[in-house]
Amino acid sequence: MADMGRLLPLLALTVLAGCSVSETVQELPLDDDSAISCAIGSATQFTRNCSVERVVIDNKLFLVIHHDNGGFRRLEVLTDGRGVVAADGADNATIKVFDGEIEVTIGPDRYLLPAVIADNGAQ
Repeated sequence: MADMGRLLPLLALTVLAGCSVSETVQELPLDDDSAISCAIGSATQFTRNCSVERVVIDNKLFLVIHHDNGGFRRLEVLTDGRGVVAADGADNATIKVFDGEIEVTIGPDRYLLPAVIADNGAQ
């Protein structure tokens, strides 16, 4: 299996959903088993009780987000301008870009992922 620590810095993710075309997510600075904030199901407040595992399968990077109740979601990290997409299930992922993070929503679940956002200056 490839060294995941070397693959993540090489990714340049362009996120178009919820942001202008001048913003790109250059990197998701996550360590293995990083704790992230999430709001699962009907929760209205984010709590820092989800963890992220990076998995490489067939040269594709996946983020597996583990819930504290045992559930999980898999996201595929893309390099084609969409950022991340849900890798499993019928629900699509939607993305909102904020300063220093992205909010990913899949069904009733929401996740805040750290991200290095670049302003490319395009309008």
